[in-house]
Amino acid sequence: MSNTDIEIVVDDPTAPEINSPVVTSVRIVDVVVSLLLLALALTLGWDNWRTGAAWDSTGPQAGYFPFYLSVILGGASLYGLVTAFLSRKEAAETFVTRAQLRRVMAVFVPTLLFCLAMQFLGLYVASFLLISTFMRVVGKIALWKSLLTAFVFTAVMFVTFDIAFDVIMPKGPLEAALGR
Repeated sequence: MSNTDIEIVVDDPTAPEINSPVVTSVRIVDVVVSLLLLALALTLGWDNWRTGAAWDSTGPQAGYFPFYLSVILGGASLYGLVTAFLSRKEAAETFVTRAQLRRVMAVFVPTLLFCLAMQFLGLYVASFLLISTFMRVVGKIALWKSLLTAFVFTAVMFVTFDIAFDVIMPKGPLEAALGR
């Protein structure tokens, strides 16, 4: 046996459990996403029809192209609904387990909170909090390394955007107190 035939297997201690209960199936997700896209297509189609989706003497009206794009989106959504109901394979196929969903939520919830915090604290303070919290809680990295990395990254981001390129970024009370 040569060295190239040796397989190295490394277990991930944070991997989700194999026997975790199923939260939802592929079919349910397909149906829900198709229904949401169909609702979006209907809303956009109605709004663009109201705006004007015809061909005028001067050319297309404002809603002409978006209306037909919403018709295409609606048709694709209906196709997705039909295939989801006709597919027997997807009915039994697992989309996400409870352990997998927990891992996804460990990233989604802080990111959502970051977006909300940015409205009140500004981009730089919210970024500092997000990075340091992620490193500490999710990455289990030492507190001083988390704080230092978050500070350096935020400082580099501030120098790059605010000073070097003079890009207007969302500011919070800290930046206002510092006169920026």
